[in-house]
Amino acid sequence: MAGDGIGGEEYWVPECVRAYLRGAGYSTRALEDMEPHVREWDRWMRAVGEFYDYRDTEGFGRVYQVHRRTIMPAMRVCREWGSLLLDEKTVVACESRECTDWLASLFSTTNFWGRAQETVVRAFGLGTGAFAVWMDVRRRMVRVRHYDARMVVPLSWDAEGVRECAFVTRCFSRGALLDQLQMHVVGDDGAYRIRTVCFDREGREVALPGVAGDVATGSVGPTFGIVRPAVPNTRVDFSPYGQSVFADAVDAVQSVDLAYDALINEVDAGKMRVFLSDVMFDQEKTSDGRRVPIPFGKGDCTVFHKVMSTEDTIQEFAPALRTEAQGKAFRLALQALGDLVGLGTNYFDLDNVGYVKTATEVSSDKSALMRNIRKNERTHGGARGRLSRAVIACSRYLGASLPEEGDVSVIFDDSIVQDTASEKQQDMAEVTAGLMLAEEYHAK
Repeated sequence: MAGDGIGGEEYWVPECVRAYLRGAGYSTRALEDMEPHVREWDRWMRAVGEFYDYRDTEGFGRVYQVHRRTIMPAMRVCREWGSLLLDEKTVVACESRECTDWLASLFSTTNFWGRAQETVVRAFGLGTGAFAVWMDVRRRMVRVRHYDARMVVPLSWDAEGVRECAFVTRCFSRGALLDQLQMHVVGDDGAYRIRTVCFDREGREVALPGVAGDVATGSVGPTFGIVRPAVPNTRVDFSPYGQSVFADAVDAVQSVDLAYDALINEVDAGKMRVFLSDVMFDQEKTSDGRRVPIPFGKGDCTVFHKVMSTEDTIQEFAPALRTEAQGKAFRLALQALGDLVGLGTNYFDLDNVGYVKTATEVSSDKSALMRNIRKNERTHGGARGRLSRAVIACSRYLGASLPEEGDVSVIFDDSIVQDTASEKQQDMAEVTAGLMLAEEYHAK
């Protein structure tokens, strides 16, 4: 019944939910301070707004609508970070092999990793994302929900992170569209509880059959994980929200689309034009008796009619294209964007056929990229590790027979930017030469 947390179009926390939280003693100041920035980043991700659709005036004073072409560079940046940080090869490893296998089965059957990559993409674009435990007490089932910054409302936090948090989504019940608020808060016993409240379209609280208002989780650790880029939030001091990975690169995002639009406009404006005199056109009679030339086609914009001209019956005009210079500007803009968003100047370079390289074709000079990947892996690994602990604790509370998980770590797959096969061969050679113990090799 619950909304998916990622899909809704233009969904923002409704006023009825904000009023409920304030009435319950929580502040919504953090949400309200960050919301203008999140809205701006959302527009850049979708490539909409005044930069892309604007009005201009021609020489005769006619106002016309202009749409700027785009390769959606902000969204491209976020997608690249999502693919670099998370894929189906990412593993959550516990000291208990039974818990490791159980988590792998749960995440595989619920398509967790695919949805988690979408969450990372949105988190890098909007500055914040979240995973949260969802419990079906009747069926004794635990799942993970995914949210982006538009749906996350921190309730209590400090320098160590968010301690309590609310998540707001759309949901449907018997054909009715509702807003669902789920608060993950600490109970009197020190364990987390999930409190759920639903509101109808008029903002009134409604009780739904089968939806528990207050559920114990049995988890003493947070039942959610906040995902943020490893970028300091310079927009709002002491905010629990993160900052978009391209927040300080908006000018570079604009420059990429300016260069791309100029390049395509150059090609469009540089098409050959053919001017033909009157004698080259057949004529037809209109309803009012006038004789007019028959056009070559209604969609023809390359052949033009020279009125009252008999000299130079066919005249061609083909302006010189400046695509080489435009291409250099486009390439420079891509390099600046890659550098400013932490991917490195060579990540969005042009290949031999003139388009953007894929992640597997990154240049060997990737030290800056690897440093930034490591920073984000440390940040995200902690969030996913805490979430995995919470999933195990909640499942155990609902009756699952699981041993103590011990230490939980997240193992990321870096083969897309690091030649792990060659690294393994080198390590095996060191084992053979006695420079590395077999135990060290297996641990690595």
